[in-house]
Amino acid sequence: MGDLAALRSSLSELDRVVVAFSGGADSSLLAWVANDTLGSERVLCVTALSPSLARQEEVECRSLATEWGLRWRGIPTGEMEDAGYVTNGSDRCAHCKGALMDVLVPLAGSSGSVVVLGVNLDDLGDHRPGQAVAMGRGARFPLVDAGFTKSDVRASSKHLGLRTWDKPAAACLASRIPYGTPVTVGRLRSVDLAESGLRDLGLRQVRVRHHGTTARIEVPDEDLARVLELRAAIVERLRAVGFDHVAMDLEGYRPGSLNRSLAGSSEAAPS
Repeated sequence: MGDLAALRSSLSELDRVVVAFSGGADSSLLAWVANDTLGSERVLCVTALSPSLARQEEVECRSLATEWGLRWRGIPTGEMEDAGYVTNGSDRCAHCKGALMDVLVPLAGSSGSVVVLGVNLDDLGDHRPGQAVAMGRGARFPLVDAGFTKSDVRASSKHLGLRTWDKPAAACLASRIPYGTPVTVGRLRSVDLAESGLRDLGLRQVRVRHHGTTARIEVPDEDLARVLELRAAIVERLRAVGFDHVAMDLEGYRPGSLNRSLAGSSEAAPS
């Protein structure tokens, strides 16, 4: 079970850190505890700004930084300039993490800091090539060192009074595009607008998978009936952002559903 004291001890040993801060439950706990343990002068929280980051997530990061007194910077990353990322193969996450480390490593080096990521024990069981890239470039995973699972992250965040404790998972927007379909700013923008529109309708956990002119909606099982009730409004909003057809996935929300074609190959990764 995750131990906050162990997490503080791990961070204290690192002394100065640059936190990759996405605003999700994991990186938020890491950022808050690091700031509380080491002080803002020894902690820099950095949010990677790119077309694959939902606009609302950038707003949320800024808001949390102000609320918690974090020393924060939003810095553009260049994954869209990487042909390996744009091609969108099963190693897309490795290219994305490489672009992130291109930004974080120089920042950390200039201040004698260590790059830390909000990876937890549950993440280690998934195929996430980006983790290997980050580790290879010196990043550390304090939540793993302190024995935190995803449920531990949420429980500790709730205990500390962090409002991110029950925040739905929010993988990057590129994860909504099937492997082999190029990642473009237009496709990312369509997904962002589509999911934002559905959240405005009250669907808190939602994925809009981009299949060309068709949007495939995934929501938790308990929200399937609600989607049917809202179908007219949903269709209107998704057509307004460029989709001609709207489909509801009857299997509900499943992290990594676009990895089905890779089933059995150990390539699956959450999204």
